[in-house]
Amino acid sequence: MTMRYRSIPLAVLLIPVLQTLHAQSVNERLKPHLAVIDRVCAEFAASNHVPGMSVGIVADGRLVHTVSIGYVDRDRQRPVTPSSVFRIASMSKSFTAMAILRLRERGRLRLDDPVSTYIPSMSGLAYPTRDAEPVTIRHLLTHGAGFPEDNPWGDRQLSDSDEELVALLRKGISFSTAPGTAYEYSNLGFALLGRIVTLASGMPYQTYIRDSIWKPLGMGASFWEYADVPSDRLAHGYRWQDGRWTEEELLHDRSDGSWGAMGGMLSSVEDIAAYMRLHLSAWPPSDLTETGPVRRSAIREMQHPWRLSGLNTAYAYPGGRGCPVVTAYGYGLRWTRDCEGRVYVGHSGGLPGFGTHWQVMPDYGIGIVSLANRTYAPMSALNMQILDTLVRLSGIGPRPVPVSAILEQRKRELTSYIVDWKGAEASGIFAENFFPDYRLDLLQRESREVFLKVGRILRQGPVVAENALRGTYTLDCERGRLEVSFTMSPENPPLIQAYRIRILEP
Repeated sequence: MTMRYRSIPLAVLLIPVLQTLHAQSVNERLKPHLAVIDRVCAEFAASNHVPGMSVGIVADGRLVHTVSIGYVDRDRQRPVTPSSVFRIASMSKSFTAMAILRLRERGRLRLDDPVSTYIPSMSGLAYPTRDAEPVTIRHLLTHGAGFPEDNPWGDRQLSDSDEELVALLRKGISFSTAPGTAYEYSNLGFALLGRIVTLASGMPYQTYIRDSIWKPLGMGASFWEYADVPSDRLAHGYRWQDGRWTEEELLHDRSDGSWGAMGGMLSSVEDIAAYMRLHLSAWPPSDLTETGPVRRSAIREMQHPWRLSGLNTAYAYPGGRGCPVVTAYGYGLRWTRDCEGRVYVGHSGGLPGFGTHWQVMPDYGIGIVSLANRTYAPMSALNMQILDTLVRLSGIGPRPVPVSAILEQRKRELTSYIVDWKGAEASGIFAENFFPDYRLDLLQRESREVFLKVGRILRQGPVVAENALRGTYTLDCERGRLEVSFTMSPENPPLIQAYRIRILEP
C-alpha cells in the first residue's frame, strides 16, 4: 500500500535530538568552542589589515562573549573594548524600518501609502513608464522603489539637511526600473523614510529613534554625531592603501537631516547586542507580554523575505563546503536561507573608515555583531564563518517548535486506533477526506504487517511539532520502533487529514 503524505524536512526529523541539546543552555554548549572564535577573529583582523575590531556573540538572550582586537585610535593607542563606539553605517537602516512600523502601530501612516502623501515634492516625478505605480513606503522599505543602486554616492550625502534633500527631489529623480518590479539597493530610499519619520512623528528623525527605540532598549552608547562620543571610546576610521593605514575623515550627521536614516548611527557591541536580543525575542511566537518598542509580530514582519534579491549557487562556507544560498530583503534587513535550511537575518554597513555587520539566526536563538574601523571591511564574511563554526562544533540546532494542545490530543487519539483501526471511522477525529484518501481495508492491512514485525506498543514518544497542526512522534515496540507523522485540517476543531507510519531502521 502506498500512502500519500507530506515529506518531512530534515530539521524536523532531527528535533528529538535538538530538544535534548536545548535542554542545556545554548551558552553552555558554545563555551568550549569560544577559544576557536578568538583565533578566527585574530586571523581575520591580521589578514584583512583591520586596525581595531569589536565582536559580540548573543545567546540565551544575553551577550555571552566578546572579542576586542587592536585600537580605536592608532595614534593614541586607545584599545578596543566592547563599549567602543563605531560608525555602523547601513546597519542603521533596520532602526529606520522599526521606526516606520512603530508609527504604523500608532496610526500615523500606512505602508502602502504613496510617499508623496508625506513628501509633496515626490508627487511630480517622471516615472520610467506610463503604467508605473507611485512609489510607496513599502517600496522604500524593501529597496523596490525603482531608484538606482547608489553606493558609494549615498555615503557622501550623510551631512545633507532636509532642505537639501527636498531640493534634490524638486530637480527630479532618475529611475532605473519601474517601482515595485525589482530589488535595487537605495540609500536615497531610506533617506526618504527618515524624512517620513520626521513628518509623521512631529520630531526630528534622530530624536524619534533615540527616544522610541534606543532608550527603551537601554542603548546608552549609541549616537548620531561623532563629536558627542567620549573621545576615549570613539573609533577613528582608517583605509588600508599602498601598504599602510591612512586615517579617514569622520563624517558628520546633522541633527536636522534625513540622511542619517540610511547610515548615520554610531554604536557599540554592547548596544547592538541589546538590539539583537530584541530581534531574537520575536521567536517563537508566544503569549508573552509585549515589552519592546514595537510588537513582536512587527519584528517578524521586518525579518520576512519580502523582495528576492539573489541566488548564489556557488556559495561555499569556510573550509570549502558548497551550499547554495537564496537572499532577499525584508524591511531594513537582509534575509538569507542556505541549502541546509538555516535562516540568517541582519544587515551590513560600510562607510569610509568602517565595515560592520550584525546577524541573528532566529530559529537557533543566537547572533553576532562585528564592528571594524577599516573602510568596507568584509565583516559579513567573518560573521558567517563564526556562526557556521559555532553551530557545527557545538551541535546546537533550531529551537523546538512548541507543541500545541490539539496536536498532543490528536497524537494520543490517533495512537489508540492505528493498531487495528476499529471504530476509527466513527471517532470524529478524522477529516472528511481521510478515509476516501486512505481506504480503511488498506490501513488495516498495513497495520497488521507493521505490528507483526515490531510487536505491541510499549511506549509513546513525545510529539515533535513542525507547526501547530503538523507533527511526528515515535512508538517504541517490542521488536522495533515506529515513526508516525500526521497533519491536521484548517477546520475548528482541526481534524486529521493526512497520515504516515513507517518502521525506523535500527
